Amino acid sequence: MSDLLLKAFDSEKNESLPNLNVGDNVTVHLRINVGQRNERVQLVRGVVIRKRNGGNNENFTVRRIASNGIGVERTFLTTSPRIEKIEVHRHAHVRRAQLYYLRDRTGKSARLREKRLY
Repeated sequence: MSDLLLKAFDSEKNESLPNLNVGDNVTVHLRINVGQRNERVQLVRGVVIRKRNGGNNENFTVRRIASNGIGVERTFLTTSPRIEKIEVHRHAHVRRAQLYYLRDRTGKSARLREKRLY
């Protein structure tokens, strides 16, 4: 009985997704329903401000700036079948595990220093 229960909660991790870190500038391609039968791909581009490793419940939060300077955060489940792909545009040098301080900052002070990969 316990093996059957464990199999129900174990979903396959999507191997095509890149390894994300906090501070990465990413674009998440997400399938959403429009109407009853139609689906389209929605792009969410922003900075990863939080990453939680919880096995099957692993998730990450992306923060972007919408119109009029309003910040919008969206949390994605890593094992979700709705995520088509994730593109990592740049990595940032950060010294925190969760970048909640970006919520209070605007303009140049909200920028993160780029990490150069040689």
